[in-house]
Amino acid sequence: MKLLLLVFTVTLLLAQVTPVMKCWGKSGRCRTMCKESEVYYLLCNTEAKCCVDPKYVPVEPPKLPNTNTSLESISAV
Repeated sequence: MKLLLLVFTVTLLLAQVTPVMKCWGKSGRCRTMCKESEVYYLLCNTEAKCCVDPKYVPVEPPKLPNTNTSLESISAV
């Protein structure tokens, strides 16, 4: 029982001491490996990725065709 109490106490102390680097506006965490449910969008430093839930990563808008052509250039073809 004393061993269990010691392990519990050490675990709580380590959880308080271990710094967790936040990124992406506090929605992500810097890790070397992302979880399966996360994606990385940016790098935190040389060995860590900013792991973010996909719902917080922006989606690039689709590219629209060039609509600046005039009717004269279309009829000339």
